[in-house]
Amino acid sequence: MKKVLTLLLVVAIAFLGACSSNEASSKTTDGNSDVQKIIVGTGTQFPNICFLDEDGNLTGYDVELVRAIDEKLEEYEFEFKTMDFSNLLLSLETDKIDFVAHQMEVNEERQEKFLFNEVPYNVFPLKVTVHQDNESIQSIDDLAGKKIATTATSNAAVYMERYNKENNLGAEIIYTSSTSDITNQLRTGRVDATITTPFAVDFLNEQADAQQKVVGDTLLNSNVYFLLQKGNTTLQKRIDEALTELKEDGTVSALSNEWLGADYSVEL
Repeated sequence: MKKVLTLLLVVAIAFLGACSSNEASSKTTDGNSDVQKIIVGTGTQFPNICFLDEDGNLTGYDVELVRAIDEKLEEYEFEFKTMDFSNLLLSLETDKIDFVAHQMEVNEERQEKFLFNEVPYNVFPLKVTVHQDNESIQSIDDLAGKKIATTATSNAAVYMERYNKENNLGAEIIYTSSTSDITNQLRTGRVDATITTPFAVDFLNEQADAQQKVVGDTLLNSNVYFLLQKGNTTLQKRIDEALTELKEDGTVSALSNEWLGADYSVEL
């Protein structure tokens, strides 16, 4: 009798264990508990790249490209977290976000602290930008002694700081975190110039009557990447795989044409 009871008990335990295992498996598959949430840091002040449309929705080239990548990567769920550009790197360094989508160009300081993905998704042409009525500034050397507004910690700021110092330009660099503030300062003559891209100027002129124009040669024409936490090579690899597919199927080129007015997705 004891042997029978023992056998029944073993069978019952095995049955319950199997049910428990099946339930856990069901939760993993149906409840998506195996999907890892990824926090993507971006901004709301970069025209055509990451901004709020007239209905208050986050959109733009970088935003829509990240969404396309998210669709390719079933093991991840991307969630945007918006903030001022100047706070993005600190948030990445302190693990508040997993990667940055904000037209990030490579420089030594960023390479020391962070990890870039390996497949570029855009080419970022920086040019001197002035008020449309300004005829005295035709190149970067005409900025000697002038006031230049730029976004703090941006590659434009880094480039301008270096050029200013190495060429004894004597320009005054004024830092801000807002594209609208730069636009207003340039329109009202409080600053003489800024450093930005032709596609940003086109958007601002159309949407905000910015009254801007680009002048002179391209100052910096560099590839653009996503910026990740140091050591996060698994996410880096998967992003690159998805980007490669999206380039091959024409999605990246189409998004660039839609948002930037031309195909800036060509790798340099």
